[in-house]
Amino acid sequence: MILRLRSVFECPGKKQDFDYDILPESLDYLTDKTFCSPINVSGAAENHAGVVLLKVCCRFAMQHECDRCLSKFEREYVKDFEHTLVLKSYTDDDELVVCEHSELDLDELVIGDILLSLPTKILCREDCKGLCLTCGKNLNEGDCGCDN
Repeated sequence: MILRLRSVFECPGKKQDFDYDILPESLDYLTDKTFCSPINVSGAAENHAGVVLLKVCCRFAMQHECDRCLSKFEREYVKDFEHTLVLKSYTDDDELVVCEHSELDLDELVIGDILLSLPTKILCREDCKGLCLTCGKNLNEGDCGCDN
């Protein structure tokens, strides 16, 4: 979704709300990630004394494979993000999001935020026991009987 923010940048106090879904089919290019539901994106861009703040809430579910036991599972997420939007940046500040022509590709920003916020190690549960190193049995389903 392209947010057109010219009126927000021009008027202190102006606020622009949004609420929409990014469909999982549109994320097929993320071959190593599986979204089980649309990503619901809601929030607002608001001009606070000439500075535009973007607040976003994303709700979605993803399918994962546990890094310890290799079981497939789904997990629901609610992620909140905030950004400062500017028309031009005169510094190398990575915290600022530049909106050329007063427009912002919100999908691109949100997907980047989501991917960066996911943990590097994903477990089906905190106390996952993993697989037996000898026979390969999922130890979450019970003892395997191997001498370990």
